[in-house]
Amino acid sequence: MAPVNDPRFGFCRDCLAAQTSEGRRCHVCGSPRLLRHPELYRLSIAHVDCDAFYASVEKRDNPELRNKPVIIGGGKRGVVSTACYVARIHGVKSAMPMFKALEACPHAVVIKPDMEKYARVGREIRQMMRDLTPLVEPLSIDEAFLDLSGTERLHHDPPARVMAQFSNRVEREMGLSVSVGISYCKFLAKIASDFEKPRGFSIIGAEEAVTFLADKPVTLIWGVGKAFAATLERDGIRTIGQLQTMEQGPLMAAYGTMGQRLYRLSRGLDTRRVEPESESKSVSAETTFNEDIASLDDLVPILRSLSEKVSHRLKTADIAGRTVVLKLKSRDFKLRTRNRQLADPTQLADRIFRTGFSLLEKEIDGTRFRLLGIGVSDLSDDGRADPLDLVDVQATKRAVAETAIDKLRGKFGNHAVETGYTFGKIQSRTKNVPDEIE
Repeated sequence: MAPVNDPRFGFCRDCLAAQTSEGRRCHVCGSPRLLRHPELYRLSIAHVDCDAFYASVEKRDNPELRNKPVIIGGGKRGVVSTACYVARIHGVKSAMPMFKALEACPHAVVIKPDMEKYARVGREIRQMMRDLTPLVEPLSIDEAFLDLSGTERLHHDPPARVMAQFSNRVEREMGLSVSVGISYCKFLAKIASDFEKPRGFSIIGAEEAVTFLADKPVTLIWGVGKAFAATLERDGIRTIGQLQTMEQGPLMAAYGTMGQRLYRLSRGLDTRRVEPESESKSVSAETTFNEDIASLDDLVPILRSLSEKVSHRLKTADIAGRTVVLKLKSRDFKLRTRNRQLADPTQLADRIFRTGFSLLEKEIDGTRFRLLGIGVSDLSDDGRADPLDLVDVQATKRAVAETAIDKLRGKFGNHAVETGYTFGKIQSRTKNVPDEIE
């Protein structure tokens, strides 16, 4: 009988049975999903990426969509947030303009994103990760790094088997699939998780790292986007293997601090630790318009609605922000950000809106905008938020009224009470893009 920790034979990803030979199928359940690797039981850094997350959640909740191409995104002016694998076969990609996506896959089912639902599901999966290790570093709503170093005594299993159990648990309890990458560092664990999606489980060991990377394009290195890749190509550098032949000094002389990153990551050298989830830095909400808007009168209702979303998230999390940040994107995609620091932290929609309004007024110059966002940063707990304003009595009255509105909405729903700013004014103008926390 092969021991559990014998990497020559590995184990079955489906039934987790240790294998007794190098056969192609599990000798217990017959599954072909066998996991073997020379360093299988020595690696402890994992990267988890949910497969086509938003679309998968929608398909899970509506079985009629199971075999249909599904695109999650906004209206014709929006972009694709994500697409299921059926739609991807037709050429649909994330961040693709919606009209191009529908040209590629005209029979696709388009669903507006329900970020509140996705966040709720993401939190459930995140808690499953924390059941394995306290060292969980979220990268987004649907992906995270885990460091399982030293957890073998706790789980009585090496990290690779623990992650296989985790993957099966997500499928069994959540009805969703994830792809897992395991390595000795974050850089290679993230690369590994992209292999064989969906339901992938891949390993990159230390002994094979340099050879594995040699023939890969430089764009595989974190931080090398299209623009920098073009710069490297002009210098005759296309593959990571070419970087492996260069010394750190010349690379830094040519590309600054990025040159050091190129030198180290091309050799599989990554000492970054998995950092547990830190406190949020900002809370914001934004929306892209169906048509460009230049008028202050048309922007105000949207600003108010977004301010209420941010306020609701702050109050739910018992936090407040001291700096209000306004975000605008013009029709030519140029971004404007403006901010103002308040005397005290706030979680009130009224203060967020009025501060944002004063910033917005100064930007009305005939420019047509395609996106508006509002948020707060410099976050803290709500203990010192919104003290009574002894000078502006009306501000205090508005705060009391807002508390009453919150209670009504909590009892009867978010649309039970609307202010005059928003009533009947914004539904046809915007996509539904909810709050974001960074």
